[in-house]
Amino acid sequence: MSETSRSVAAGANPFLPKLITVLREGYGLAALRADAVAGLTVAIVALPLSMAIAIASGVGPERGLYTAIAGGFLVSVLGGSRYQIGGPAGAFIVLVAACVAQIGVPGLILATVMSGVLLVALGLARLGSYIRFIPYPVTLGFTAGIAVIIFSSQLRDLFGLALAAPEPGPLLPKLGALWAARGTHSPAAVGVSLGTIALIMGLRALAPRWPGMLIAVAGMSALAALGLPVATIGSTFGALPRTLPMPALPEITWTTVQAAAPWAFSFTLLGAIESLLSAVVADGMSGRQHRPNAELVAQGIANIGSGLFGGICVTGTIARTATNVRAGSRGPVSGVLHAVFLALALLIAAPLAGHIPLAALAGVLVTVAWNMAERHEIAALIRSSRTDAAILAVTFLLVLFRDLTEGIVVGFALSGLVFLKRMSDATAINLHHTRAADHHRVYALTGPFFFGAAARLSAALDRIADQPRTVILDFTAVPLVDSSGARSLVLLAEKLERLGGTLWIAGAQAEVATILRAAGLDATRCRQFPDLDSAEQALLTA
Repeated sequence: MSETSRSVAAGANPFLPKLITVLREGYGLAALRADAVAGLTVAIVALPLSMAIAIASGVGPERGLYTAIAGGFLVSVLGGSRYQIGGPAGAFIVLVAACVAQIGVPGLILATVMSGVLLVALGLARLGSYIRFIPYPVTLGFTAGIAVIIFSSQLRDLFGLALAAPEPGPLLPKLGALWAARGTHSPAAVGVSLGTIALIMGLRALAPRWPGMLIAVAGMSALAALGLPVATIGSTFGALPRTLPMPALPEITWTTVQAAAPWAFSFTLLGAIESLLSAVVADGMSGRQHRPNAELVAQGIANIGSGLFGGICVTGTIARTATNVRAGSRGPVSGVLHAVFLALALLIAAPLAGHIPLAALAGVLVTVAWNMAERHEIAALIRSSRTDAAILAVTFLLVLFRDLTEGIVVGFALSGLVFLKRMSDATAINLHHTRAADHHRVYALTGPFFFGAAARLSAALDRIADQPRTVILDFTAVPLVDSSGARSLVLLAEKLERLGGTLWIAGAQAEVATILRAAGLDATRCRQFPDLDSAEQALLTA
């Protein structure tokens, strides 16, 4: 079946999981072997990363593993992307940490479950196709802002600093507190973090197929086990559990729901954007096409499942999804196996995880933040458009110094205003030379005629009406009209009528003609012709 045929089939059932599609196409032993290798590769990347993200989010490392296991399994089983890998994401660190600080871990779990319900509702309402329309400058801006915040959140463990008071959340107070504690730095922690970063970067350049993160963390853990004086997962959080906990929910009351609701909305917005963006990246790498509404439903159920098992927010993760594609995945089975491998690692290797230095995990997240910043894309955008660069800067600064959701909303609003300005500038009215007599005029209208264009061209429309005559507007190059544009034409027709003139419209597309008639430009007020030649012929014989 061609990709086009698959897309048609997807349109008929937008909620069908890709796992079912893959199994229906025929799934053999060769595909299973390929998916097992890909799943193991992703699990090796996800193991240290999930713990690092959880710790940076203000919760225990085990919650990151619960998220990757329960959430990742459900995303792969139910999702609308062949290659999506679900789990805890660096983009959520800021929100989750702030949520924990305000309403605690039980509140975080409740907000995660509520977010899951909202994501399912978005998917069932078939809004997935619209959420993907986040402007590129906004995406770059909030991703870069998150990268800076992640980097700043790791400075304490990166340098082994000892703070007298809890670390502040906002960026500037945080940097001030860390600078004040600079004298407490640990040379051993600095060595571990720098060694971790150097190993990851070096292996990425020299042996890109090797699991650099796992090798670096394992090497530094061995040094810690030999007596290196650094803080570890075991010394900070105690022993990790070796199995998933029994499903449970925190206390649910009207008060706790009210407290969790704002966080749930923020998780929903970011989760929808991040997961669908990740699915689009996978589409670009594989040539496939995901089902956005099925993906949102799966992400919602995964967040509910993660919360039930004590995990945190789940979303599609771009780095792990890309790793899955590059590792030769044939479909969602690799994501299912990735969750199984992580569960086995929790069962078998949980005691060993206690030796992992926090400085090593900080080094892992610093490399993640470096990769998230997308420096080359930002530079290219700045060179290509000053307006888009301004939108990127506003989004970046708001994310950094105000709020992630506020940055996205304001950036999106600014992008919308810029789009409206560009669209209105593309609309024009020009005098058209015709065979008609001098006391008649034909004007060509080009571009979408919506409220922005109508406001900009209002003076031109008034000048047209000031000289009573038969006025023909050629609508051949007008793809759409909204109610404001139609209303401006009604006013033009009324003014011409008062002054003894008439308005004719030629070449309007069927949908545009219907909107104009509904607005009041009926046959008694405005004649409509299928094309300009017909209108001119009628004008000559009138």
